[in-house]
Amino acid sequence: MSSFAFLEQLWIARYVILSGLGTTVSISLLAIVAGSLFGVLVGLALVYGGTVLRVIVRAYTDIIRGTPVLVLVLASYYVSAAAGVDLGPFSAGILALAVFCSSHIGEIVRGALQAIPKGQTEAAKAIGLTFGQTFTSVLWPQALRQCLPAWVNTAAEMVKASTLLSVIGVAELLLRTQEIISRNFMSLQFYFLAGALYFIVNFGIERFGKYVERKTALPS
Repeated sequence: MSSFAFLEQLWIARYVILSGLGTTVSISLLAIVAGSLFGVLVGLALVYGGTVLRVIVRAYTDIIRGTPVLVLVLASYYVSAAAGVDLGPFSAGILALAVFCSSHIGEIVRGALQAIPKGQTEAAKAIGLTFGQTFTSVLWPQALRQCLPAWVNTAAEMVKASTLLSVIGVAELLLRTQEIISRNFMSLQFYFLAGALYFIVNFGIERFGKYVERKTALPS
């Protein structure tokens, strides 16, 4: 009887759940992409930037990595509003997650680049390659293979961190689930469902990472 009641409530709330899931996936994807792109720039600055730039970027990464995600979310929303910039909950949430993601990706990229022997960069210069050509053709393909496992973990963390955006009113999966539970009081069933959906999203990220890893692997 309880199973039938749950299925009935699930059918009633199907569009609400799908809406929340879509918002979670959208926010996570945008934050991961933006954070990864900016994180690569952070990593490059940490390894190849001048002294002043390295000090500034190092301070940025240390401060952001040491700040809880919830604080970044609240700061992105309320500080931006106080400064006269109306980002809205959705944009503020993406900004907070992307900034947090970039600090971690930056450290991952830094470690991967520093693990590449310096002789390869010197050899690229010797044959007349610009830094851009050296990075895209010599450094990045090698760094990417080292970055992938940690990148997958960071991407999964961004999906889980998206649950914190409910505090600023973003109607992601967790908030939608809580709204449904407030109407039917089926806490266990719907929280279990939400957990399963988060697992599916993160499993998809993990499989994508494995796919890219296979594509970029050196032939044996």
